[in-house]
Amino acid sequence: MEYQLTQRSLPLDDSWDVIVVGGGPAGCSAAASAAREGAKTLLLEATGALGGMGTSGLVPAWCPFTDKQQIIYGGIAERVLKQCISGMPHVAEDHFDWTPIDSELLKRIYDDLVTDAGASILFHTVLSDVDVDDQGNIQALLVSNKGGLSAYKAKVYIDCTGDADLSAWAGAEIEKGDEEIGELQAATHCFMITNVDEYHYRHGEWMHGSNPKSPVFKMAADPKYDLIIDNHLCNNIVGPATVGFNAGHLWGVDNTDPVSLSKGLIKGRRIAAQMRDALAEYHPHAFAGSYLVSTGSLMGIRETRRVMGDYVLRVEDYAERRSFDDEIGRNSYYLDIHMSKEAIRRKGHDPEKVARRYNPGESHGIPYRCLTPRGLNNLLVAGRCISADRAVQGSVRVMPVCLVMGEAAGMAGAFAATTDRHNVHMIDVKQLRKRLREEGAYLP
Repeated sequence: MEYQLTQRSLPLDDSWDVIVVGGGPAGCSAAASAAREGAKTLLLEATGALGGMGTSGLVPAWCPFTDKQQIIYGGIAERVLKQCISGMPHVAEDHFDWTPIDSELLKRIYDDLVTDAGASILFHTVLSDVDVDDQGNIQALLVSNKGGLSAYKAKVYIDCTGDADLSAWAGAEIEKGDEEIGELQAATHCFMITNVDEYHYRHGEWMHGSNPKSPVFKMAADPKYDLIIDNHLCNNIVGPATVGFNAGHLWGVDNTDPVSLSKGLIKGRRIAAQMRDALAEYHPHAFAGSYLVSTGSLMGIRETRRVMGDYVLRVEDYAERRSFDDEIGRNSYYLDIHMSKEAIRRKGHDPEKVARRYNPGESHGIPYRCLTPRGLNNLLVAGRCISADRAVQGSVRVMPVCLVMGEAAGMAGAFAATTDRHNVHMIDVKQLRKRLREEGAYLP
C-alpha cells in the first residue's frame, strides 16, 4: 500500500557550498576541514550531540592511534585525541593506544572543533530524502526537524551517515554484509557502570575476554544470565569509579531497518543490566556496590552498507601493505570482524588469518578514490561506509580512521565546490595531499 502526498512546495536553503550529513567522527572532521578551507559548510546531525559512537554510543576507548612506533592518524585526528587526553587526569599524556574516552568531554571537543572552524550545525535534523538529476548530480536534500520538512542545497555533499543513507538514496552502487549469507557483523550496546571499587578493579584479574581467568567465562556459563552469550568484555576506566563497557554481542541487528534496530536497543539494555548483575556476582570486590548509570543512546553498529567507489579497497591491499599515489591517509588497525560462529564455519576461515596483524611500523594506504562514489558527481563519502570489501571494512570502520577520512573528504569537498562542475572525481589530488600534509596528515 502506498500513500500519495499532496503536491506542495518546501522551504529551500541553497546558500551552502558543502553540506555534511552525519556528525560522527568522520562528519565532524569533514565539516571542520571544509570550513577551514573557506567553504560555507553545514553539518546535519540526527541526534543532539556530535561524536557518534565515541559520545552518544558510549564506546569507552579509542582504537590505537599508532602503528606501534608512531602516531599515524595525524591532522585533526591527532589533535582531537590529545585534547581528550589533556582533559582526563588519569590518562598518561603519551597513552595513544586504547585511550579511554570521557564522552561528555568529547562532545564539547567536537562542538568546538566544528564551530571554531566556522561551520554551522543543525541538531535533531534527519535526512529524509535525496533529489538527484539524471546526470548524477545531487540537487537537494530533504530533511525533517522541529521546523518541519525542508530542503537544503549545496554545491557538494558529504555522506558521513555510517549507513550510507545519503549515497543509497541518491542511487549509489551499494554492497551490504556478507556476500554469501547476507550476515552483518554483530552490534554491541555500550554502557557505563559507576560506584566501582577502583582498587579491586585495577588489581583483580584482567577482565578482558582474551584473559582465560576473566570472570566473563563464568558469567557466560551461568544460565540465569542468558543474554551473555560470549566473552566480549572490553572495558576501561572513563572517570572516577566509573567503567565504560564495549561488551556483549547482538546478532541480526540491521541499522537500516528501524524495526530491527528498535528491538536491538531494547535487548541491548537488558544485556547491560545482566552484565552489571553478573559482574557483581563474579567480581564482587569491584562491582558488588556498582550501579548501571547509562546505556548508549546509539547502538554500536559495526557494519551495514558500503558504497562502491572509483576504487574498492581489498583484503589483498591490506595483506600487501599497499601504497597508492592518491592515498589520503594510512591505516594499521587489524581486521576486526565480529563474525558469528556460523559464518566462520560456512566460510571456512576467519579473514584475519588470511591477512595477519601488522608488525610495528606497518600500514596500508587509503586511496582518495575510495571516497568518490561511482556515478555521482558531487558526492563524497567518509567513515565506515567507504568503498571497501567486507574484510577491510572491518579495519577502516574505527574512529581514528574515520577522523582521517573525514578531514580528507571535507577538504576535497571544499576544493570541488570552487570548480564549475563541482565534480569530486576531478579535483587536483596532488594539491589535496599537499594541503593534508600541511595540516599534519601522515602521508609518508
